[in-house]
Amino acid sequence: MLDRYSRQTLFAPIGKEGQERLKASTVTIIGCGALGTVLANNLCRAGVGHLVIADRDYIELNNLQRQILFDENDVARHLPKAIAAAEKLRRVNSEVQVEALVEDINADGIEALVRTTDLVLDATDNFETRYLINDVCVKYQRPWIYSGVIASYGVTMNILPGDTPCMRCVFPDMPLPGTSPTCDTAGVLNGIVGAITGIASTEALKILLHSKKVSRDMVWMDLWENTFDRIELPRQPDCPTCEQHQYEFLDALSGAGSTSLCGRNAVQVRASNGQRGSLDFPVLAERLQAVGEVHYNEFLLRCTIDGYELTVFPDARTIIKGTDDEQVARSVYARYIGM
Repeated sequence: MLDRYSRQTLFAPIGKEGQERLKASTVTIIGCGALGTVLANNLCRAGVGHLVIADRDYIELNNLQRQILFDENDVARHLPKAIAAAEKLRRVNSEVQVEALVEDINADGIEALVRTTDLVLDATDNFETRYLINDVCVKYQRPWIYSGVIASYGVTMNILPGDTPCMRCVFPDMPLPGTSPTCDTAGVLNGIVGAITGIASTEALKILLHSKKVSRDMVWMDLWENTFDRIELPRQPDCPTCEQHQYEFLDALSGAGSTSLCGRNAVQVRASNGQRGSLDFPVLAERLQAVGEVHYNEFLLRCTIDGYELTVFPDARTIIKGTDDEQVARSVYARYIGM
């Protein structure tokens, strides 16, 4: 083990003792796109002993420009992102336990993820999930790192419950739909992904090692404009989350629902709690072959019907590509999946 990590243990703030502590640590990464793949890659190579990677999506060709754990073969195999990432990481470092969860992280299951982890890394693409992460991490006093990138700029901030401001101290209200740019409308350079995740993954090591050098500031940079700022932010005495301990995003009923996927011209539809279960893909494929072209593997089933591309997961969660209208997507779901 020491030979593998020799260049890291030679760094005095880590050393052999710190390396053993990393080996005994668990980090949960929520989202496995641009940010998540680089964060997972860095921490796996650094020897963090247990990585939990949760992502709801599958790999597309346009992901390869910035999502470093995927390749063209993964696209051809129709793999979910978490599965493909875990395959790569196990080949990188067989000493690390990598757990892949092909799940939509919501109020139903996030508490179980956070109770047993040492650190949560945000690699999501939406603020609703980030506020949910904030709620559960403050509730269970778990540190987490917020990161985001768009175009040529990015931001990252450590959130240490009881010490630093939480997300709602900084962003009291969730941005309204359509008011924030997305990577599908503004693009994203792969260089900013590497820059922000370089900072975030190093901060992750500091947090796991209980270093006194952990940043308490928000870091913001724009690689195209050559700008870099550290912003000191105060805790808010009236914050509903970290001061009043009101967890409105965590306490929200998830149930059945649909979510428009940012900039994707796609909607995710989830079955209600009472209807979720493990789908029999061969049976579903036989039924859908009468109306469209169907392909499936053990992880997902894909069918093209009436101009819509349906990607169905074993728990009946479905991403419907070809519309951003949630009502239309639910109608398509009801007609063809029927749950």
